[in-house]
Amino acid sequence: MLAGASIPVVHARVAAVFARLAPGDVQLIPVEVEGQTDSYFLLNITRVVKCIDDEASDEVRYWKPEHGQPENVGEYRSVIGLRIDPAKVGDAQLFLTWGWIAIVVSEVIKKALEEMGATGPKFQEVTGPSTISPEERARDRKSRELFEIADTTRETAWRTLGTLDKDVFMPIAMSSSWPGQRQLWRVIRREAGRTLLVTHGLSDPFADLLEPSVGFGLELTLEVDATVKDISKGWPLMLLDRVADEVAEHEHVRESVKAGLFSMEVSGKGMPKSLVTGEGRVAVLLGVESRSLPGHFSTPYGEVKLVTVKALLPSELAYLLEHGAEGQAELARRFVENGEEHLSRLGRKPVA
Repeated sequence: MLAGASIPVVHARVAAVFARLAPGDVQLIPVEVEGQTDSYFLLNITRVVKCIDDEASDEVRYWKPEHGQPENVGEYRSVIGLRIDPAKVGDAQLFLTWGWIAIVVSEVIKKALEEMGATGPKFQEVTGPSTISPEERARDRKSRELFEIADTTRETAWRTLGTLDKDVFMPIAMSSSWPGQRQLWRVIRREAGRTLLVTHGLSDPFADLLEPSVGFGLELTLEVDATVKDISKGWPLMLLDRVADEVAEHEHVRESVKAGLFSMEVSGKGMPKSLVTGEGRVAVLLGVESRSLPGHFSTPYGEVKLVTVKALLPSELAYLLEHGAEGQAELARRFVENGEEHLSRLGRKPVA
């Protein structure tokens, strides 16, 4: 048996293979594909088999109560290096694995698809021994345990700040400069329609050390006074991403951020015009204290500093450049005085 990539829509020639070799396991629903004159079918796989081999797979993880999604408790949270128990498959030629969606086809179907030259599906062996050594498996398991504890602890902290979205945002290309070599962001819905974005990985354990730690010992947060529906296309995530990259890539920046107020400039490309300076940059002030956000949170690996990111207007940047560290403190004082503190808001009046 081999697991292939999802094939939700297939050409008529491919559909004929499934109809011939697995007639009782699939429904073929005609669909129209824009720009195509050939016939296509939606592949609806009707057979589900509970056959994942937990011991033979590289690693399986289940949803637990502490993950905060009670409706999923007891189900698979992830399956790595999938292996199935052939004895539980019976005569099935095509099926979905129960609890963790993977399309599995028999060698017969795989061979038929390859012989006809089908280019869409890609296959991976899901029977036989694991592809990794016991030592590699133990190391991978230890690494994932460390990351899972870090993830769960942060998620617990985020839920104290509002309603945590289930979605986790990540870029297509990961940066090796983050401690765990993964860039993640979470979204928290707050009172009065506010949206809070947080980095979710700057306090990961270091991937290459395989020991408990809080990574850089901080996470960044940016709050706006609007309900941002499509986070991936909004300026708040774009700004937080650029600031996080500077923090992750430069040790002197991290040390300054941990010490107190710190300002920086990042690219203003694609950002709201009201924030962009004449030089095409956007300035932020990090570390403004907030009455509604904690300054840190605890984890089993140590304390993590929660650093606010405040978008500045061009005139406020000019004030900072003129007054230096004293200007940072004065701006922070004025933000607290006008009640906006760490909030990043477009269309506001400058305080300098």
